Amino acid sequence: MEKRYDVTALGELLIDFTENGLSGQGNPLFEANPGGAPCNVLAMMNRLGKKTAFIGKVGQDQFGRTLKASLEELGIGTENLLLDKNVHTTLAFVHTAEDGDRDFSFYRKPGADMMIAAEEVQEDLIASSRVFHFGTVSMTDEPTRGATVKALEYAKKHQVMVTFDPNLRPPLWRNLQEAKEQIWYGLSQCSAVKMSEEELEFITGERSLDRGVEAVRNRFEIPLICITMGRQGSKAYYGDLAVEKAGFVQEHTIETTGAGDTFCASMINYLLDHGIEGLTEKDLEEMLTFANAAASIITTRKGALRVMPTVEEVLELLK
Repeated sequence: MEKRYDVTALGELLIDFTENGLSGQGNPLFEANPGGAPCNVLAMMNRLGKKTAFIGKVGQDQFGRTLKASLEELGIGTENLLLDKNVHTTLAFVHTAEDGDRDFSFYRKPGADMMIAAEEVQEDLIASSRVFHFGTVSMTDEPTRGATVKALEYAKKHQVMVTFDPNLRPPLWRNLQEAKEQIWYGLSQCSAVKMSEEELEFITGERSLDRGVEAVRNRFEIPLICITMGRQGSKAYYGDLAVEKAGFVQEHTIETTGAGDTFCASMINYLLDHGIEGLTEKDLEEMLTFANAAASIITTRKGALRVMPTVEEVLELLK
């Protein structure tokens, strides 16, 4: 089948309310930013010149219409973005700590992103994509878990490469054992994964990256495993290779929203450009360096979806 899209992603599309100073009365002000990890990844892929589409559901409300318009404005395909007239768009309030780290409060019991069902996933959209990308926020509840599983079946049937980012959000799970099981399921389905060091430790119990990755590989043969370590940088495991690159520390870091998604998009972009076969140490270094730089730029901006860095901005930083 003709590949119309480079990457199609399924998952959550929501409004991230991020802190933006105080009102005249001293009350915290929040800015409504379009968000959701899979769409952040797609927004960055578009910046890198790739063609993308999104599968998901938002409410038929003001927020949902705003989100759909945002994706269309960014050039992300919305033919499989549905509007739910019964359930509101999911909201997340993001509280930022001094060091830029975040704490999330979700309004999602249920939220529209949880309501997409297996029969609403368009098979031809996945079949006509080079990569299918997903995370675990779409695995927390039915029917969206069934929709994710169905999408993965379509990807396998049409030999579409699968990439995965666990993107663990503990408040969204009934219990963390279930979260762990769904992350392991995600790992069983993918050819490349981007995980944070905290997520790796969460599922394996190992504090050492090498031992954690070994524990994952003992269960599943995943060609490429990338682990992000915040400001410390990242590490890629591929075959017998383990390559680590330092991060780019920005003096103007505001918050870390979207940093992992920007990194993830850069990883997927590298695989689209170079394939996943026969990568060398030099390839992995090149991939990590670009991804680290791109991720560091997004930490200097509020939100993520609309403010992803351009190739030129990343190359300028690399100079």
